[in-house]
Amino acid sequence: MSQFQAERGLSIDGICDIATWTALVEAGWRLGDRLLHHTSPNMRGDDVVELQGLLTRLGFDCGRVDGILGPDTVRALTDFQRNAGLPDDGVCGADTARALAIASRQSGSGPGVVSVREIVDLTSGDRSLSRLRVVVGHVGGLSALARQVTQALRQRAASVSIVDLPDPVAQAAAANRFAAHCFLGFEATETATNTLHYFAVPSFESTGGRALATHVAHAVTRPLRTEDVTLLGMRLPVLRETVMPAVLWRIGPTDVLARHTPDFARAVVMGVSRWVTDPVAGLTDD
Repeated sequence: MSQFQAERGLSIDGICDIATWTALVEAGWRLGDRLLHHTSPNMRGDDVVELQGLLTRLGFDCGRVDGILGPDTVRALTDFQRNAGLPDDGVCGADTARALAIASRQSGSGPGVVSVREIVDLTSGDRSLSRLRVVVGHVGGLSALARQVTQALRQRAASVSIVDLPDPVAQAAAANRFAAHCFLGFEATETATNTLHYFAVPSFESTGGRALATHVAHAVTRPLRTEDVTLLGMRLPVLRETVMPAVLWRIGPTDVLARHTPDFARAVVMGVSRWVTDPVAGLTDD
């Protein structure tokens, strides 16, 4: 179980919780096993991840490669079908899967149009804190840090909403409704942890999320007075469900954090400020 959780970018605790069970179910699907089409709630699975990966490498923008078959994926699929001379019904059956496989043989293995579009979105327009919309979420007793980060961002004229819902999916939904430019999550743990997570799966990672995590990690290292913060791409629910760049800082135990909350809050805001001016930091750091 722990090995599966590690491979899927989930919390590694050996416990088959809801997130792990959902991942187990989704891992059982391969492209072509079933008809893929738009439903409510959206279809999810590794077959959707495969479909999205093929579409984006072929130049059809399906949004993030997150394994969730939403409207963006259907639009990209319909566009591909139209270009391939297939019925453009937005349903991926055997014929469409076969056409995707044939076309992908010439597509290479690059990051695809989704990553290119994200970079363009992040580097265009007027980027300043005064135009930034941020959602701050927290669980596990980090409300003081979340409140001080929120206050410090508002003092710099950013538009900020704080969310204290215990369900990470509900936090992500709130961020999506707020049309945030980024999501900052804080989670306390009982074990010794100091990790900043951003969304990533084997075939895709959020460039903006990784850059935001990079800037925040560099900024908080000094107040921690410890070794550098670990950066780790994962498919945790709050990162998967948010449509904007998102990070989740897991830290524990929290005794040091509790004594220096104002320092940490200022450091987080400094990291966000740096991300605003340099939204693709670490893009070539491999």
